[in-house]
Amino acid sequence: MNHNKTKLALVIAVAAASLPPAAVAIEGISDSLEEIVVTARKRSESLQDVGLAVSALSQTEIQNAFARDLSDLAFVSPNLIIDDTAQGPGGVAAIFIRGIGAADVEKNFDPAVGVVSDGIFLGSNAGSLMRSIDLASVEVLRGPQGTLFGRNTIGGLINITHTQPTGELGLKLRGGAEDYDTWYGDAIINFGVTEDVAAKISLAKRDQQKGYYRNVTLRDDAGRNNYETYGINLLWDVSDKLALEGSYQKEKTRQDTPPLLNTAQERHAFCFGYGYCSPSLDKPITGDRLKVANQGFKPGAPAATRDNPFVASPVDDLVPVPLKATFDVDSYSFEARWELNDNYKVDYLYGHWESNETIVSNWDGTPEMLYGTNRPANYDQDSNELRLTYDAGGKLSFVAGLYYWESNYDIDLRSWIGFNPDFPGEILDLYQYSEQKTDSQAVFFEGDYKLTDALTFTLGGRYTEDKKESKQYGMVNTITDPFTSHPSESWDEFTPRVGLLYTINDDMMVYGTYSRGFRSGGFNGRVGNLVEARESYDPETVDSYEVGIKSEWLDNRLRFNANVFYMEYDDKQEELQLPDDNDTGQKTVVENAASATLQGVEVEVQAFVGEGLSLRANVGYLDTEYDDFQYTGIDNVVVDLSDLEFRRAPDWTGSLDATYEWDMAGGKAWLRGAYHYIDEHYVNVTNSPELKNDPQNLFDASVNYSIKDFTFSVYGRNLTDEDGYIHGYDVAGLWSYAATRPPRTYGLEVVYNFGD
Repeated sequence: MNHNKTKLALVIAVAAASLPPAAVAIEGISDSLEEIVVTARKRSESLQDVGLAVSALSQTEIQNAFARDLSDLAFVSPNLIIDDTAQGPGGVAAIFIRGIGAADVEKNFDPAVGVVSDGIFLGSNAGSLMRSIDLASVEVLRGPQGTLFGRNTIGGLINITHTQPTGELGLKLRGGAEDYDTWYGDAIINFGVTEDVAAKISLAKRDQQKGYYRNVTLRDDAGRNNYETYGINLLWDVSDKLALEGSYQKEKTRQDTPPLLNTAQERHAFCFGYGYCSPSLDKPITGDRLKVANQGFKPGAPAATRDNPFVASPVDDLVPVPLKATFDVDSYSFEARWELNDNYKVDYLYGHWESNETIVSNWDGTPEMLYGTNRPANYDQDSNELRLTYDAGGKLSFVAGLYYWESNYDIDLRSWIGFNPDFPGEILDLYQYSEQKTDSQAVFFEGDYKLTDALTFTLGGRYTEDKKESKQYGMVNTITDPFTSHPSESWDEFTPRVGLLYTINDDMMVYGTYSRGFRSGGFNGRVGNLVEARESYDPETVDSYEVGIKSEWLDNRLRFNANVFYMEYDDKQEELQLPDDNDTGQKTVVENAASATLQGVEVEVQAFVGEGLSLRANVGYLDTEYDDFQYTGIDNVVVDLSDLEFRRAPDWTGSLDATYEWDMAGGKAWLRGAYHYIDEHYVNVTNSPELKNDPQNLFDASVNYSIKDFTFSVYGRNLTDEDGYIHGYDVAGLWSYAATRPPRTYGLEVVYNFGD
């Protein structure tokens, strides 16, 4: 396929939909676009009135996408990449907006793009993909959100809202089946407890009994996944001024360890030393991106522990173990919404989220035991937010508040090493314990002042103080003694936002904004020696400049939004995988090694173009460039990587989503087709050639019919069966590994909706 023609066609499609009224033939259409209400600034506003780059999906659009989780909703926004890194259980998110993001399984690495669920910021990449069950809306805020959301939203934010209890008797049942022996079902039950108390109960289960991958060593499939959840949400309207809401959710996942492909090349030790070599740059050692070769083992000797952190045992004593994983989540929240009077409103929100996980992994992707781990981990977080909102309908309105956050993370890590040349014929069992605690507090303000009826000035700022404590204990090098380290460090930052919004008329406005975001410093949780355990890395910052236009045309039948942005990225945190003389043969080092410039253009269009036909389209262009990327390597040699490309930062992204509906046999039928384009890009920091994705063209489609309370659908995802990598990692000259996006899938779904 000529991919330049693909890009051109996508741009033309968006441009055609955005032509002025005289060029669009949609006469006689009475339909109009639905107003989109967003909470991007922690108050309800029309999308078209917000001077920010925001994309949003309504509840109906989410349902029509048949999304399993957030990764299936990435089409909503330009310059957005959402992947599952396949490095751990529960869905370890790699979310990148405008080339900024984080992709690591360790929870000591803060996310760079925030995921907020019903007002609660999730501080871990694991679990942040969020299942698409009972979602009311999804908003994507592009660019730093350092004023109102603050913590580690340097790249942007995904704001998720679930439906609230209605107080009326209602029942929504959804059931479906897909290939790969998959079935799913969920239920949302609404009812009134009393006249003033409403309740909602949610239940869901998804069971994939056949994996996408084929294990050629075990002659079995791999990638099975069983997920279930239940929860309750209570809403008490104490008075017409005060509402209290509480929720509890339990999630449980039982799955195969996410399969990893060995993509070793001639430069890797596992290729020239063990013979595990990929046949080409674009294929793993099995020759097929949906075929894996690994199997699970553990050493036969007694396990390494804190008291005995180094154990060596003969390779002949290896014990086969299933590659399995679990991920359990408990979360609950409480919110009080109090309207003091017509002008002032006070909100208090408390949220608790905790996860417990287990996983046995074979990282080398071979039939041998070269590198495996056992990684049981625990994470919990608590957040408190108090907000005051003022809006008297005059010139001034604002949101101000206080925020406090704390989180704890611990992992008992055992690494099983079978490639150390100093111990031929033996498996090394190395123990390491990591525990990290984070405390963060902030005060924030953002206000609008109408200089004239048409011109609004926005000023905001957030002052944040972060403190992190790290505890490390373990054995990573047999030459040295086991070590214990308990360092701590604090950082503070002020992140401002300044904006101007000019309303040209009721249907058009332009805006300009400057904002700053920061991502906190920290300590490496995966260390190679005592020095690395003690040394912290500093925060990184982004200064963003943006101008945009938002407009509606043809009696609200055409919506055209566009923006241009320029960002300066300083003290960029880079996770570097380097060779080392420890027993694992490699180490992960985090350094503030880079500065960069990012700029681009984004266009979004929604339109009714004919009777029953609606379109949604977007195009993003992104230009990223390292200004300086240097670090000091082995023997104090300075390594310059300034010519590298950003990972997960394709030059072009775009989507075209069309829905055509008509009346049929007493009901309504509709067809939906969606196309999502992702340009070529790397999925690892150091641009390993085998971990580069070619351009990808993703197609989804569905046929639907609704009558009375029932909806019947047939749908397909990734109909072109694209097999791009969703993650890749080059392990310091030893080998590289990758994970593949889900292949083509088909499904049937039935929805029953009563009392909605």
